Amino acid sequence: MAQQSFSAAVDEWVLKSQRRMLAMFQTATQYVIEDMIDRTRVDTGFLRASIVVSTSAPAAIREDARPVEGQKYPANEAYALVIAGAELGGTIWATYTASYAAYREYGTHGQAGDGMVRLAAQNWPKHVARATAEAKARVG
Repeated sequence: MAQQSFSAAVDEWVLKSQRRMLAMFQTATQYVIEDMIDRTRVDTGFLRASIVVSTSAPAAIREDARPVEGQKYPANEAYALVIAGAELGGTIWATYTASYAAYREYGTHGQAGDGMVRLAAQNWPKHVARATAEAKARVG
């Protein structure tokens, strides 16, 4: 039985570590986006459905993006595919594109904002800790 060289063992360890870091980054990012979605008020579901996730640039708020009276909108869950393609060290943007998104985030006309994005982002350390705990539990 041939023994693995020291450099090959180090290379293998580095590769496994990089894969684990990428998995932690992607999982914690997914938790942040889910946190944003959970904090988003639902009347028609339009605001939740307006989330666009990208690794290339943030999406712009569309001034004409408003819900149609009486219509309900399903949650946009395509973000998982974008996160799965993200690279370690890259940036992932999650942007609401509904015309009233900034008003819901920051408030308007004396009504307090919901802070969906800000509060979810502040929870990044909590989401990383959760992703880490789940990864450790899988390993045993």
